[in-house]
Amino acid sequence: MTTDSTRPTPEVRLRSEGAVDAATLEYAHTKIDAVLGRPGLPAVTGEVRIVRAGAHHAGHPWSATADVRVGRRQVVAVAEEATGTELVDRLQDRLRRQTDRAVHTWDDSHGTTAPPWRGAGGSPAPSAAYAVWLSQAA
Repeated sequence: MTTDSTRPTPEVRLRSEGAVDAATLEYAHTKIDAVLGRPGLPAVTGEVRIVRAGAHHAGHPWSATADVRVGRRQVVAVAEEATGTELVDRLQDRLRRQTDRAVHTWDDSHGTTAPPWRGAGGSPAPSAAYAVWLSQAA
C-alpha cells in the first residue's frame, strides 16, 4: 500500500464489493495508508472491505469494515455513508482513533508488581531490633 521503501509495508488488503469505482478505491488506498503506514506503529495486518449496495433506495449504500491487527491488538472499525468519499473519510477517522487507542494501551506484560507486604520480593529480612528482641525473649 505504501511506496516508502525505508519501512516495511503494512500487510493490509483492500477489497471491494459491488459497483465501487476506481477513484474511490484510490482515495481509500491513500487514506488507509496514511493511518496504517505511520511510523511508530507495530506490525499491521488485516483487511479493509468497501461495499456499495446494489439497491438504489438504501439510505446509506456505502459501507466499510476494517479488521486489522496492530501488534497484538485487534482493531475493528465500521462505517456507513451516502457517498464513497464520505465513507472513506469516516472510516479513516475511526481507524485512526482505534489504532491510537491500541498503540497507547499497555499490554499485559506491563503490569505492576505486588508490594513487599503482599509477598512480591519474598519474605523481608528481620530488622536488627527485632533480632535483639527475639534473643532476649529466649
